[in-house]
Amino acid sequence: MNVRNLTTDQTSLVEFKNRVVDPNNVLANNWTGSTSVCNWLGVSCGVKHGRVTSLKLLNMNLTGTIPPHLGNLSFLVYLNMRSNNFYGQLPEEIGKLHRLRVIQLSFNSLHGDIPSWLGNLHKVERLRMANNNFTGTIPQTLANMFSLEILDLKYNQLSGQIPSSIFNISSLKEIYLDSNLLSGGLPDDLCVHLPKLEMLVLQMNELSGYIPSSIGQYCSNLQVLALPGNRFNGLIPRNIGNLTSLKEVYLGLNNLEGQIPASLFNISSLEFVSLPNNSLSGSLPDDLCQHLPKLEIFEA
Repeated sequence: MNVRNLTTDQTSLVEFKNRVVDPNNVLANNWTGSTSVCNWLGVSCGVKHGRVTSLKLLNMNLTGTIPPHLGNLSFLVYLNMRSNNFYGQLPEEIGKLHRLRVIQLSFNSLHGDIPSWLGNLHKVERLRMANNNFTGTIPQTLANMFSLEILDLKYNQLSGQIPSSIFNISSLKEIYLDSNLLSGGLPDDLCVHLPKLEMLVLQMNELSGYIPSSIGQYCSNLQVLALPGNRFNGLIPRNIGNLTSLKEVYLGLNNLEGQIPASLFNISSLEFVSLPNNSLSGSLPDDLCQHLPKLEIFEA
């Protein structure tokens, strides 16, 4: 074990503790010099290097800006400070943590832009910063997060178009951008570069245009399609029936027209279908549930 480097980690965490308000004195009572930093509450160290690899401080009522000293935890892999009262902008020093795989900062009061330097963190697999006050646009640089599997930025105040480069991150499995102010449309080649996509949740934005037909051609692993509360128009793609893993589809509160594709009623995995408040026409098949054994809710 490299004592000097572990001491660096300890110093960084002490500086962190001294700069946040800890009303329940959780850190003050536990992060003390009488025990090894590796045994501190919410702190874990790796076996190989004996350095701090995980910081898990969720739901502790911690308040303040996120201290830049976290950027000195150079072996950090897992960062979870969900459900606290952190505010202000993300410190740029976090962009130095090139071993990070998980960033979970949801349910705080962070604001400002989503920083472009996040794109430097090529190993991050889960980026969760939902339920904050982030504004501005989603940076193109997130496309450089080559390992990203979950992108969760819902319930912020993000605006502008979803960068087309986001739809080129082939590792993505889940996208949650709902309840923002996003505009523009979806790319014509949706899912061509997202072969693993399972969850596409974009509801309650200002998105418009057609739902691309490529969704039925390339989104073969899609389980949840949630686009309600936008301004999509045109037809529901006829080939939506090709999505044989689809469990939930929500397309209500848009400007969709035409008939509900017959192929939709052949997806045996479907559990929830919600299509109200559109301009859809035609009638439902008499044998609606014949091929939908798992269907629980159908709204049209």
